[in-house]
Amino acid sequence: MTAVPAASARPGKTLNRVLWTLQILLGLFFIIASALPKLFGQEDAVQSFNDIGWGDWFRYLTGVVELSGGIGLLVPRLSGLAAAGLSITMVLAAATQAFLLDAPALAPFPLVLAAVFAWIAYERRDTIVALRDTLFG
Repeated sequence: MTAVPAASARPGKTLNRVLWTLQILLGLFFIIASALPKLFGQEDAVQSFNDIGWGDWFRYLTGVVELSGGIGLLVPRLSGLAAAGLSITMVLAAATQAFLLDAPALAPFPLVLAAVFAWIAYERRDTIVALRDTLFG
């Protein structure tokens, strides 16, 4: 009995188009509307991170993570890993909203994004396996 090749895990044509549409839209959103304001010190972003109380380093780190994830969503070989990373990031963002900023009403939006990113990561799991095999043999 032979193992099923990783390529068979690829989504069909229509699903692939849906995934790429989501990846492009979300990737651009995370680059333009989420990461850049944090990295360039937009007033609202600075205030939000001051409210968290962890200083500018955390704002910059979050901006770099979101920028990397947004770019990764647009790169076919990195899309699954980027989606997985952004899913984790969004769960942490929801926890931050709920517990550190005392704004639990704002937590559902990042949780919905976390679910979308988890689904993208699942559908792009062949890219994660291929990347693992490339890096670790």
